[in-house]
Amino acid sequence: MGISAERLDSRRGTRRRLEPRAVKPPEKIGDYIIVSLRGHRVGRLGEVTGKAIEPFSLPTARVSHFDEPDGEMGRRIFVRWDLTTGPDNRDEIVLLPEEARFTSGELRSTIAEIGSRSLDGLKTAMNDEKNWESLFARFDYEKALSGYIATYPHHLEDGLTVHPTLKVRELTFLDRTRSDVILLDRNDKTVIVECKQGQPSVAAINQLRRYLAHLKKEKGIVARGILVHGGSKKLHDDVVSSANANPKIEIVQHSLAVDFARCN
Repeated sequence: MGISAERLDSRRGTRRRLEPRAVKPPEKIGDYIIVSLRGHRVGRLGEVTGKAIEPFSLPTARVSHFDEPDGEMGRRIFVRWDLTTGPDNRDEIVLLPEEARFTSGELRSTIAEIGSRSLDGLKTAMNDEKNWESLFARFDYEKALSGYIATYPHHLEDGLTVHPTLKVRELTFLDRTRSDVILLDRNDKTVIVECKQGQPSVAAINQLRRYLAHLKKEKGIVARGILVHGGSKKLHDDVVSSANANPKIEIVQHSLAVDFARCN
């Protein structure tokens, strides 16, 4: 991380060199840095071990080329990442619970001091497996997931098949909402599947229950409900309590795996 030795002067349309006094040191050695992602998610936590923020203070830290002889991001902050805090899997990140989230002011800047939360509080939230989710959970593949389940329903549960009635499979409820997938289990009971990319929520459970109620009211069909999600296997207490209410909602975690094989 760092800042270039030059900045574009917006008033003149030319580059000008920043004086050392214009560069504010972002962190002190011994401070901690946390990587913040969109949607109140965070990655690794790290301790600052060194800085190279003064112009030309560490030439070996700069990677220069013909457009940026001083290096595009030549002044750097050196960090030792804490591999004991948060998920062990590098494909997983932490979705901060509401009580551990940063303020809008802290999220607005590229680098900002976190004053609203303590370091111990953040470590506690990051070590709680209920807050872990896949890095891929926010990728836009929800529609692809429902399509996969509709094509290979037995991968979700042994005995599941495509619902034999086309009008049920493609049903749009009277309020213009529509479930992701409608299947049939081995006991000939209709199953409504709702897919969510991230951590399951009470709102998602209530949404699925509305679909079950619509199907019963409009078609006279009593169905099961399965919520498929890409979050952590460990669920928050309010989600477990809501899912266990009547009618019970079954919660299933999915994971995304992508393999590459060279063909020539």
